Amino acid sequence: MNQPTQAAIAILYRDNKFLMQLRDNIPTIRFPGYWALFGGHIEPGETPEIAVQREILEEIGYKLPSTFSFFGCYPDENVVRHVFSATLDIEFNQLVLNEGWDMAILAPSDICKGSYYSHNAKEERLLAPVHQLILKNFMDNNSQKLITNN
Repeated sequence: MNQPTQAAIAILYRDNKFLMQLRDNIPTIRFPGYWALFGGHIEPGETPEIAVQREILEEIGYKLPSTFSFFGCYPDENVVRHVFSATLDIEFNQLVLNEGWDMAILAPSDICKGSYYSHNAKEERLLAPVHQLILKNFMDNNSQKLITNN
């Protein structure tokens, strides 16, 4: 039996909104054309903490703040997702999308709805179900911390 893939992904948030990537629409990747959290495979010899930092830097040119923290582990038959969370300490327009079809900052209402319009795809695209679940769990667990002074 095959061992599940190990992945490290990040919940990046700012002003009670969440950064998501529209994955490339390539049939051979997991969740093609779906909105998902940034991150990726853990390389041999890497810890999940090192992998998430590397992946975020590669995918959007963002160095995670030293205060990033482990949120939880989400295993299924194919992937073990090691999930971390961190504040997004720079403006959205300072990020550079190096991997994926699009990126956007989604409000909690978008996450609950389960889809979001992509300007690059020119259509509404679904959130990957497991990534939507992770974000809902995060919002439930951090509702007090995420409230901002708007």
